Amino acid sequence: MTDEPLPERPEPHDHSATPDLRASDADREQVVERLREAVAEGRLDMDEFGERLEAAYKARTYRELAPLTRDLPGAGVSAPVNLVKAPLPEGAVDWSARIGGAASSTSAVAVMSGFQRKGPWTVPRRFNCFAFWGGGELDLRDARFEDREVVINCVAIMGGMNIVVPPGVEVVVRGLGIMGAFDQREAGVQGDPGAPRVVVTGFAFWGGVGVERKVTRAERQRLREERRREKRELRGERRGELEGRRERHRASHEELMDRHRERLEEHFDRIEERRERRNRHHRD
Repeated sequence: MTDEPLPERPEPHDHSATPDLRASDADREQVVERLREAVAEGRLDMDEFGERLEAAYKARTYRELAPLTRDLPGAGVSAPVNLVKAPLPEGAVDWSARIGGAASSTSAVAVMSGFQRKGPWTVPRRFNCFAFWGGGELDLRDARFEDREVVINCVAIMGGMNIVVPPGVEVVVRGLGIMGAFDQREAGVQGDPGAPRVVVTGFAFWGGVGVERKVTRAERQRLREERRREKRELRGERRGELEGRRERHRASHEELMDRHRERLEEHFDRIEERRERRNRHHRD
């Protein structure tokens, strides 16, 4: 955040004053959330909600978002514009930076062989893959997405495919298996706000389509370093606690020795007093 004053916001009804800045997924989600509240309050019917919802997800600039909430109470400004972006927390993913761009591959085929898509590639809106007596792997952990929702259509006949998605991505599985199966373990897991959604469809005969969720190598390294740092801090705390115990034990021991010395000195003083009294008695 900076200390510089923000630019003045446009008036709600001034279309020409609305900045033609690109809207992020978070901006669209805020507008959609306001529309949902308006439906719950009875301000919009379902037809109006559907039209505005579609327009919100298609909007690319603040100007296109402006009319969708302008006639709703509490809108204040024509669109939830954030001209200064807050820094992301450590480990968080900026999904808006990973959505968009031309698809780098739209299909894959493996006949008694295999295929693989991994690393930095762009997943198309619809990706078709086929495996017969073979297998394939689609790794989406470092991928970009052409759209917020992508469909991966898998046909596996006596073969198998595996789809790897990163944490935060929502997965919907709609495939059909005959003497085969589509992995449902990751289906229904809530995705991050603004994250893409991956819909897995298709057909498996004597084969299977697996879906698993894994972190990237960089994220795994970050988590490993974080655990190491926590262990070092814990060892430091334990070492400090041990040193504190030793210091308290040393102080207690010194206090005990001081008391012992004082008692010895008092004892020797009493002996010396008795000796002096005896000597005075003999002289008298």
